[in-house]
Amino acid sequence: MNRKILTLNAISKKGLARLPESYTTANDMEAPDAILVRSQNMHEMAIPPSVLCIGRAGAGTNNIPIKAMSEKGIVVFNTPGANANAVKELVIAGMLMGTRNLFPALRFVSGLVGDDESLQKQVESGKKRFVGHELRGSTLGIIGLGAIGSKLAEAAIQLGMNVIGYDPDITVEAAWRLPSQVRRSASIDDLVKRADFVSLHVPLLPATRDLINAERIKLMKKGVVLLNFSREGIVNDAAALDSLNEGRLHAYVCDFPSNLLRPHPNFVSLPHLGASTEEAEENCAIMVSEQIADYLENGNIQNSVNFPNIAMPRESRYRLAIANANVPNMLGQISTALADAGLNIHNMVNKSRGDMAFTLVDVETEISVKIIEQLATIDGVLRVRYLPS
Repeated sequence: MNRKILTLNAISKKGLARLPESYTTANDMEAPDAILVRSQNMHEMAIPPSVLCIGRAGAGTNNIPIKAMSEKGIVVFNTPGANANAVKELVIAGMLMGTRNLFPALRFVSGLVGDDESLQKQVESGKKRFVGHELRGSTLGIIGLGAIGSKLAEAAIQLGMNVIGYDPDITVEAAWRLPSQVRRSASIDDLVKRADFVSLHVPLLPATRDLINAERIKLMKKGVVLLNFSREGIVNDAAALDSLNEGRLHAYVCDFPSNLLRPHPNFVSLPHLGASTEEAEENCAIMVSEQIADYLENGNIQNSVNFPNIAMPRESRYRLAIANANVPNMLGQISTALADAGLNIHNMVNKSRGDMAFTLVDVETEISVKIIEQLATIDGVLRVRYLPS
């Protein structure tokens, strides 16, 4: 079936090539079936009623109105782990920038004047101001042990660092990925007390806003390097500035420029480069394109941020994909409606996630428009799709 995919940002061609040949992609079209996005803000965007899903080529989904999409039965995908290596490498660079005083040293060199002989004299007399520390033997504290956090832990251990981590919501899969040398902290407060470097890898939520504040920074060792390559808002900028001025923080390295912090010589900010590698952009585009295609064709969901993961092998030509609220007796009502229509259920799977649920149903004979319309009237059903193969 021909599908239309609206692209709001430049999406890697290697990723788009994973869509079926019959699909059409463009950055301007009417009645798209799906939207592919990277960083464009969609909160004020009018979402066409034809849209069935949104794919974010990246991990963070702050630019997408998730709650509103859930209420419309629109599945939102992201690509956790696809850019993990790129972010991991940048965090390591950030640790070196912070502990080796590389940015103040670069600014010092760029301000030198004189001939080569004079330059060398100034360098020799000034370099003592930028003496730093090695990574080996120091302790890295990682808050958030998902795909990025676990890769960072492994790399830090290979560099000879000690690693402690904290993640109250760690999944079984993530726990298996963690190197055995990582030591678990009982709390964030416990972690920041013990670490020489603190690296943040959590989403921006009401519970994580200002996660690193004045009180937590006071618990840190003097001379800590703080790294934020997750989201702006997780670190309180005013508290970070006060701590830089006091020398409690030796350096604050992040991916989010701040006018408040920018003048401080030990504040290093990058222009949101965490996932800005060709490899990461390709990985994200490939993953999200495959997820969207599988959803549009089969109703399978993998890596959604608002609906449960669900997959069912095709054993029948006639499939229903139903997005619904997680309410009692939903399966009973769906089954009864199909039975009353004389349809025999070949296979059925239902998964829930919080207030949202999703149901896949394979039946043995063709489904009429009348039955689809009847299912759509069930209280709590958000969207019904018929997916004949």
